[in-house]
Amino acid sequence: QVQLVESGGGLVQAGGSLRLSCAASGIIFSSNGMGWYRQAPGKERELVAAISRGGSTNYADSVKGRFTISRDNAKKMVYLQMNSLKPEDTAVYYCAITQDSGRPTGYWGQGTQVTVSS
Repeated sequence: QVQLVESGGGLVQAGGSLRLSCAASGIIFSSNGMGWYRQAPGKERELVAAISRGGSTNYADSVKGRFTISRDNAKKMVYLQMNSLKPEDTAVYYCAITQDSGRPTGYWGQGTQVTVSS
């Protein structure tokens, strides 16, 4: 059974940092791309960052230079380091199993709330 469990969300002031973690189980982790998506109220879910099986990364333009995605295949973990947070980063963040391109495959975590106050 595939399971993705996110942690690390919370409330932070603008300019602050948070690190999201996602623990995966039930999959051959190293054989899958992984990604972080987010959904703000009234908006569609959007790709934030993705990391391929080989470690290549891609980011949404809105987070380039501020967010960093990484993975630890031995621990079956994927991380999202978020720096210089802005109020517009406020959303529920979801971990996902993806294709190398970042396209989701249908497996999602339960989400973790990130709220950035101004």
